[in-house]
Amino acid sequence: MGTVTADLFDAAAMYDEDYLYFFAGSDAGGAPTHGPVVGTAYAGASAAADIVWQLLDLRPGMSVLDLACGHGVLANMLAARGCRVTGLDSSAVFLDRARADAEAMAVEVEYVSGDMRELPEWTARFDRVVNWTTAFGYFDDAVNRTVLTQMARVLRPGGKLAMDLDNLTKFLASYTPSRVTALRDNGDMLVDRHHLDPLTGRFQVERTVVRDGQARRLTFVKRLFGFPELRDWCTAAGFTRVSGYGEDGSPLNAGHNRMVVVAQLP
Repeated sequence: MGTVTADLFDAAAMYDEDYLYFFAGSDAGGAPTHGPVVGTAYAGASAAADIVWQLLDLRPGMSVLDLACGHGVLANMLAARGCRVTGLDSSAVFLDRARADAEAMAVEVEYVSGDMRELPEWTARFDRVVNWTTAFGYFDDAVNRTVLTQMARVLRPGGKLAMDLDNLTKFLASYTPSRVTALRDNGDMLVDRHHLDPLTGRFQVERTVVRDGQARRLTFVKRLFGFPELRDWCTAAGFTRVSGYGEDGSPLNAGHNRMVVVAQLP
């Protein structure tokens, strides 16, 4: 494997207890009050699992890698439907929550701490790979491409990948320079200021976290993709039959909030 490159932002500061406080659980902040809809276009975890099940032609007993699994919502749902699921994430906070929720649901998921840029020796281990809720595109372009080759490596021949990302067309049409991204009834909130760099395709966010009367700031960066570009990247990584869908499972159009890219190995 090559040397892991420097991060574009501090992921540990981003994906922490505050993130779970605002985005996990029934009393979390929900959809943004204005601006682009990000990971909230699905009615709930069950609806997201339905789309994954449909587009990846999943069946009980299949081996699935949820890459950048976060706090395990989708991984646990797929395990409850009979898949043999492995979830990998770099956040210890998220993995602790994922394991606790799996235990509460009485489902078995193998949760692994790791870096998506350099996966374990899992060559040809999985039938399917899921990469959900804009969990791709957080590195420079060369490394983002390496992540795709890692996904291809761990899939069996004929295996499929599903990636859930922002739909660039809709995202840009609803772009705002700032927004309240999450708001709790007690006044706690996340406020984001946005900057889009057209030279790199990166969406840069300065986030202010207001909680319990205290404020802190952090930044994060993600890459935005149009379907043709990501289709070509997937093809270069060895995938074939690359298709694009919206959050309802129909072919991608300009009105969809999400872009789900499904790619298959020969």
